[in-house]
Amino acid sequence: MGAPPPQLDYTAAVLLLDKRSWLSLLFVLRGTPLARIWLRLLIVVTVAVVVTIIHEQHGMFASGLTMVPFSLVGLALGIFLGFRNNTSYDRFWEGRKLWGSLVNTTRTCAREIQTRIGTPDSDAKNITETHRELTYRVIAYVHCFRHHLRDEAHPGDAAPFLSEAEAKELETQSNPPQAILHRLAQRYTELWRAGEIHPLHLTHLDQSLVDLTNLQGACERIKSTPIPASYTVLIHRLVASYVFALPFGLVGAIGSWTPAVVALVAYAFLGLDAIGDEIEEPFGTHVNDLPLATLSRMIEINLRERLEESDIPQPLQPVNDVMS
Repeated sequence: MGAPPPQLDYTAAVLLLDKRSWLSLLFVLRGTPLARIWLRLLIVVTVAVVVTIIHEQHGMFASGLTMVPFSLVGLALGIFLGFRNNTSYDRFWEGRKLWGSLVNTTRTCAREIQTRIGTPDSDAKNITETHRELTYRVIAYVHCFRHHLRDEAHPGDAAPFLSEAEAKELETQSNPPQAILHRLAQRYTELWRAGEIHPLHLTHLDQSLVDLTNLQGACERIKSTPIPASYTVLIHRLVASYVFALPFGLVGAIGSWTPAVVALVAYAFLGLDAIGDEIEEPFGTHVNDLPLATLSRMIEINLRERLEESDIPQPLQPVNDVMS
């Protein structure tokens, strides 16, 4: 565990567009709803073209169905989509706040490890190695927690910060991050019994583990409790029914303009529906999910700097405007 861990690889997750001009944003494809809905949109527009051709050549769909029901349904559907997207974004933002708290808590945990473990009579070399061991275990926890939220293999990027035996043991655990916290608590107890931790300091050290456990539980709550499927299915069905029926209501009033208008309206409704789906689960590896790898690397850098290591990795940089 004494050797510096190697540089780690990560999966891209979040798109950065803040430096793009307004005009260039009109032509962005990656990370936008169009990348997800283009096939659905193409089918809808094809149906609109067919309906328009039949109407122009044979005079069908010229009477009966008007825009009144579409106006009423469209208004209600817009409200439903807005509510669902707000709910999805609340989950996304709560996940980001929890990981922001995780950053602060791990910094606190590392500070307490390096300032409250050891006495004036302690062997300096042994205490320095203990500080490194425990701080590395906090870093391992962060990487392991990311893998846990993304259903990735363990120990993964956490392995370089753990002993070989402990890394192998994680492969058999149902909740590897909690196994790491449990081992941290055991080490605190061992050091307290050895007289290296003052009883009052032990309480502070343990509180950091409690905070990490609470943050993990909150993230697991978001991950394991999706928006009710019945609501999601209802929205999908309403959107699909609306956009496929729309040409029949428009063609009698606007004729050959029907495909263009249908494309615009369908893009709006299908896009909003797709956005709600994408940000509902903030801990994945899609383009617009939270950049957990970037946050994990930042925590690793912060904690290893406190150990005064020299070969600290660089922060992850965007690749093609995508943060990992």
